[in-house]
Amino acid sequence: MAVLREEERVTPLELFFDLVFVLAITQCTALMAADPSWQGMGRGLVVLGVLWWCWVGYAWLTSVVDPEEGLVRIAIFASTAALLVAALCVPHVFNNTGLVFAVSYGIARYMQVVLLYLAGRDSPNLRHSVVTGLSGSTAVAIALLVVASQLDGAAQGACWVLALALDMAGPLFFGVEGWMLVPAHFAERHGLILLIAIGESIVAIGAGAHAEVDAGVITAAILGVVVAATLWWLYFDVVVIVATRKLARAPVGRVQNAMARDSYSFLHLPLVAGVILIALGMKKTLGDVDHHLQTVPAVALYGGAALYLLAHVAFRYRNLRTINKQRLVSAGLLLALIPLVVEMRALASVALLAAILVLLITYEAIRFADARDRIRHELAREPVAE
Repeated sequence: MAVLREEERVTPLELFFDLVFVLAITQCTALMAADPSWQGMGRGLVVLGVLWWCWVGYAWLTSVVDPEEGLVRIAIFASTAALLVAALCVPHVFNNTGLVFAVSYGIARYMQVVLLYLAGRDSPNLRHSVVTGLSGSTAVAIALLVVASQLDGAAQGACWVLALALDMAGPLFFGVEGWMLVPAHFAERHGLILLIAIGESIVAIGAGAHAEVDAGVITAAILGVVVAATLWWLYFDVVVIVATRKLARAPVGRVQNAMARDSYSFLHLPLVAGVILIALGMKKTLGDVDHHLQTVPAVALYGGAALYLLAHVAFRYRNLRTINKQRLVSAGLLLALIPLVVEMRALASVALLAAILVLLITYEAIRFADARDRIRHELAREPVAE
């Protein structure tokens, strides 16, 4: 199995695989929208987390093997099919499709485990990490999902949460010394999946607009695009450039792998979850722009935006050991406004959210104009590899 070269970018087959993850994200939004309660939102987020961890495994895998090489291509197609079946099960995963989800999800996960094991034939450290860490945590997670499919209520939810927690904790317990990655490829892959999540917020606008397309719906749709654009700007304008450079220049081995694990495998989950919650809030807003948002959709809209900003704060702190104060304050403001938002009309709540995010971006663009210009026009032209 060929190791990816440093200059290689995300391949068409990886993008093909990610298209299935688009459906999985959409299904998680639909799951929450069908049951706009605290339980429904919690269920949607835990399912998103489980599916995310499967996708993360393939992001690491394609830094070790060329996904378009030989039998690996066939294995990726098989994994895509298994993930598709799992995604189709999401709307009823807590009822009658739980077992099918667990089995198809398990196939997708263990396809990755087997490919990583085969790829490590010349790397004893990688094989050791796969055998002692990844295979064990994967088995425990799948077993818990199977058990959850036979339960209901609080016990079922507890099994799902435990499965996700133990699976994601695997790299913390077993270390990261044996793993391998291509920094530029790894960072780009995560950036693209975040872009897909932001695209889901656009899809949610269309899905929520069931009523006649009148002035209110048009205004809400435009404001929704403004919100999506600010989410894009907050990540892709500067953050992605700095983070990719930081990961590429980290010492190869444990330090670089730990940075990739924390910054991307872990901290990109709340970024994606925040966007999905915003999508949920937008979908409910477009359903009836003239009425007040219910508490859960309002929390999803503003809490999701706050979660997105807080993930940015944590992302920066992990990489640079500094705190982005303006994004931290903005997140706090959004959370503080939730009691007010539930008393506002849905259209006004989206307008206020858009205004806050636009003001944040405007402040950063003016306050850090010189640094932004240097990063975008000087740092971005430098080769990634040293």
